[in-house]
Amino acid sequence: MESLNAQRFRRVCALATGTVAVVAALTLSVGAAGLLLRCVDAVAASPAANGASGAAAASAGNPGLVASIASGLGHMNGVRAQFTQTQTLAAMREPLVSTGSLLFFRARGVIWHIDTPYKTTYVIDDAGVSEVNANGQHVKTAGMPRTGGGAQGVAQVSRMMRAMFGGDLSALYAQFEVDARGTPQQWRMLLKPNQPQLAQAIRSLQMSGGAYLQQVRITLANGDVTQLDFTRSSAVDAPTPAERALFGASS
Repeated sequence: MESLNAQRFRRVCALATGTVAVVAALTLSVGAAGLLLRCVDAVAASPAANGASGAAAASAGNPGLVASIASGLGHMNGVRAQFTQTQTLAAMREPLVSTGSLLFFRARGVIWHIDTPYKTTYVIDDAGVSEVNANGQHVKTAGMPRTGGGAQGVAQVSRMMRAMFGGDLSALYAQFEVDARGTPQQWRMLLKPNQPQLAQAIRSLQMSGGAYLQQVRITLANGDVTQLDFTRSSAVDAPTPAERALFGASS
C-alpha cells in the first residue's frame, strides 16, 4: 500500500500532468531544452512576435553561444539520464521530491520513469502523454487526455523538440528574452517570456550544463518552482527492445 506522502504526491502530479509533460520534454539535452521554448509556445498558444523583434532579441541574447550549444548536441540520437525533481509549491508545506531515470530518443519521444516516492512510467510522443500501469498497459493520464486540446499540445511539444535539432531557433527568440553566458563546454541560460500570454504562465526558465543539460529551474507566474537536476547522462544510439515496445504501445 502506498504511503500517505506517495498518495499526496500522486494527487499533485495528477493536477500538474501538463507541466510534467513539458518538463519531461525539457530534460535530456540542450536541444530539448531549447525546443521546450517552442513547445511552451504551442501549449500556451502565445502570439508570435514579428521578425524584427525576434532579430532584435537574438542580437541581445548571445545567439552564437545558443546555436553552438544546440548544434553540439544535435548529432545525438538520444540521451539517458538520472533525475531528481524538486517541486516547491505554494499549496504545500514541504517540497515534493521525486527521483528516477529517463530516455529521450529523438525519433520517438521521451520515456520518464519515476522510482521514488512511488513507481510509475510516462511515455510522451507525438500522440500525447500516457502512463504505463502495473500490467504494462498505456492509460490516459489524469488531467491530460490522449485526445483533445491537451494531448494536441503535448504532441506539439514532442514534434517541436525534434525539429529543434534541425537548428531552428526562431521561436526561441520570438517568445523569450535570452541571456546566455559561458562557453559550449560550461554554460547557463536565463529565459524570460517577452509575450504577455506566455508570461501569464511562466516567469522564467533557467538552464545550465556542459556536454549535457545539468539543471533546469522553471519558475511559474504564481511563484511555484520546479527544479530538475540531471546526473549520469550518456548518449544513446538506439532504445532497448523493451523501450521500443513502450514507444510502440503508445502509438
